[in-house]
Amino acid sequence: MTKNAQIIATKTGHIGSLVFQNVGKHNALDQQAWLDIPGALEDLMRQNVRAIVVSGHDQSFCAGADISEFDVVRKDAETARVYEKANAEAFAALRNVAVPTIAKIKGFCLGGGFGLAAACDIRLAEEQARFAVPAAKLGLAYPVDAMADIVHAVGAQNAKRLLFTAAQFSADEMLKFGFLSEVHADASLDAAVESLTDEIANLAPLSHRATKASIDAALSGITSREQAAFVGDTTFESQDYAEGRKAFQEKRKAKFKGN
Repeated sequence: MTKNAQIIATKTGHIGSLVFQNVGKHNALDQQAWLDIPGALEDLMRQNVRAIVVSGHDQSFCAGADISEFDVVRKDAETARVYEKANAEAFAALRNVAVPTIAKIKGFCLGGGFGLAAACDIRLAEEQARFAVPAAKLGLAYPVDAMADIVHAVGAQNAKRLLFTAAQFSADEMLKFGFLSEVHADASLDAAVESLTDEIANLAPLSHRATKASIDAALSGITSREQAAFVGDTTFESQDYAEGRKAFQEKRKAKFKGN
């Protein structure tokens, strides 16, 4: 288990869990929390998780950056660049982790929290969740690479609407934008995420890695396609591929091991 005041990473079975926690501030993250996210994800990957659920403690996902410290850690261009680097590395770590990531969204999903959700592969939310990217209310710019995640998740026009208006949107609206895969009543969200994650974790891990690499390549360009092709090729030499073929022939459920 990796744990500090605001970032908690644990493993149960094949499933990793990354939880944001800042009681009283809807899980807004301070600068140290942003710095700790990549290490927490690396720790989970060292434990050979097959999927990671990203969520917030209690009733909110993440309200973004802890603005109360901005007068110190983001007071001018120089400190802002340092802070933005920490943001960018956290988003990249979540975006690039090799296993499927599922965001479980309750309550507020705002600003940097919205960016963290956008960096995940699949997003499910409760009906009462609220979404916004209020950079224009603070007079600051949103990180460029994190903006790419938002554009990929909702399209350019909806991304502009989110950023230009800084308005809050409902879960149903975000479902229409394509940002959310599913919306559930609060009482059923946990079960829906658990069911989806278990379904993913019980299938071939190497196939998931190849799929994720291929989709990322389709979004980002030719250089990534070469890497995706390499990852895809490894599946055909794997024990899981042999097991998958054998299970199909024997009409049984395959038992994948990730090698």
